[in-house]
Amino acid sequence: MSGRPLRKRIKNDAIYYTVRVLLQIVTLLPERVACGALVLLGRLVFRVARRERERVLRHLRSAFPEKTPGQIRAMARQVFVDLGNNACAAIRIPHYVRNGLDRYVRIEGREHLDRALARGKGVLAITGHIGCWELMAAWFAHNGYQLAVVGRELYDPRFDAMLVSLRQGAGMVNFNRDGAARKMLRWLRNGGMLGVLIDQDTGVESEFVTFFGRLAKTPSAPVVLAQRLGAAVVPMAIHRQQDGRHVITVMPELDLIPDDGKRETRIANVQKCSDAIEAFIRMHPAQWVWMHERWKSQPESKESRKA
Repeated sequence: MSGRPLRKRIKNDAIYYTVRVLLQIVTLLPERVACGALVLLGRLVFRVARRERERVLRHLRSAFPEKTPGQIRAMARQVFVDLGNNACAAIRIPHYVRNGLDRYVRIEGREHLDRALARGKGVLAITGHIGCWELMAAWFAHNGYQLAVVGRELYDPRFDAMLVSLRQGAGMVNFNRDGAARKMLRWLRNGGMLGVLIDQDTGVESEFVTFFGRLAKTPSAPVVLAQRLGAAVVPMAIHRQQDGRHVITVMPELDLIPDDGKRETRIANVQKCSDAIEAFIRMHPAQWVWMHERWKSQPESKESRKA
């Protein structure tokens, strides 16, 4: 037993120092060279990481049954390419901030967010792991929005500290998902903008709603909290364009059913949120994290009954 923690620590140390070296290289290289290197790495991962490749292919086949095997494989390859490009952008956020984020990012639908914030009751900004989501948050924080984001603590405290430092350096507030309820409540009551990712199967309070034609366990607590406070729920996402720039798309505030405490109402509202995220993914399908086991939990499983 004593050898297992040691092996784990050695493995974690190796990953951490490898990532640190990679981050330094990507930061110092010209952007075109840095992103090109990460794209090549993404192509390599597609070839050699059989388990992740097959998972992406399986999920894409399920989500897009109308596409041919060749189209699915091309899309899967592009998933890894886009992951490299967006990872490069995330690493270079401090550089973007110093040089002016508007050189790299533009926004469409900003008026929807501003209108919702003007009510003074806060905004729950829902999004997913689409494009360079950290860059989207940085843009809002850097452009004067009072933004807090909610995230799970990473497995390695050193990586978690790096991520929190990146977010704070861009001007946003970071809430650890565990025990964040009171902070979220206070933030929305003060009229702030709270960003949450609702597109993964996690251990938080959730409901099963349809996502790409299949039931998927989807976080519900933030939506319930927003409704009880009268906060607007506004969907948004960011996508990388072919020219290397990024576009944030903000949709109008969701027209949710008034909260009456019934589970059927809660499920219907979470479904509306999930539909908005799916629509964003369909805009640029390869820019979502298809390697995530989104449909792992199902209503009849033991795990989902405990949730």
